[in-house]
Amino acid sequence: MLIDSHAHLNFSAFKEDRDDIIKKCLESNVWMINVGSQYDTSQKAVDIAERYEGVYAAIGLHPVHLDTGLVKMRVDKEEIEFKSKEEDFDYKKYKELAISDKVVAVGETGFDYYWRPKTAKKKELFKQKQKEIFLKHLRLAKELNLPVIFHCRMAHKDLIGTLLENPQFRPEKAVAHSFVGNLDELKQYLDFGYHIGFNGIIFKNLQGINFEEVIRETPLDRILIETDCPYLSPPPFQNQRNNPLYVKYVAEEIARIKNISFEKVAEITFQNAKELFSI
Repeated sequence: MLIDSHAHLNFSAFKEDRDDIIKKCLESNVWMINVGSQYDTSQKAVDIAERYEGVYAAIGLHPVHLDTGLVKMRVDKEEIEFKSKEEDFDYKKYKELAISDKVVAVGETGFDYYWRPKTAKKKELFKQKQKEIFLKHLRLAKELNLPVIFHCRMAHKDLIGTLLENPQFRPEKAVAHSFVGNLDELKQYLDFGYHIGFNGIIFKNLQGINFEEVIRETPLDRILIETDCPYLSPPPFQNQRNNPLYVKYVAEEIARIKNISFEKVAEITFQNAKELFSI
């Protein structure tokens, strides 16, 4: 058994064959958690989860969708979903979505500084808006007693700082999804007691990031495997749409790096996800 702990089959990239892919995954003993990036994709994740055993949902507003009015995003070809309109975080509406027993987490939420304003004043306002909405997600997760899925791009210092400055909202359980950070940042998340999510990005050569070192330093009982599909396809599918069936390639790479069996990685990461998300 495998669990893709961070998928987006709720995105429009799968509108033509979503059900076929889900059925193939379940037949192959691959479960999944579809993660919301806005209200509509969060709602879609819940709708999908309620139709299948082995499929779950997370609800949240991705930081690139915040209605800041401060930055005009450049839309990458592979991130066409992010052309969607910006929105504010409606606490009540997201809380109502969580009525479903298939909602297992709040997120993805956090900080994303890839697109940012050019002036110092606007940058500070932009960061403050992301922090404000992040704290609202943390408050919602605390009220609902749910773990949090962190999104963090080029912003680990601010995300970790926010957690340290706001212990009353700091979640007991969380995962640093699609982790791209250094060993000091990894240690801080581990010290918080959090899990670390790895996906196809570990096959990339990113300046300043040694994924083999990071994975070796991450205890197996803190690792989650994910795809972030339809993005970040692993070899040999780099130019194809990713899907939860490909999570096995992430597990295989972790097994290689840690010099343990694929079966052990599958077993422990499956158990990690079950425990973290109470499924």
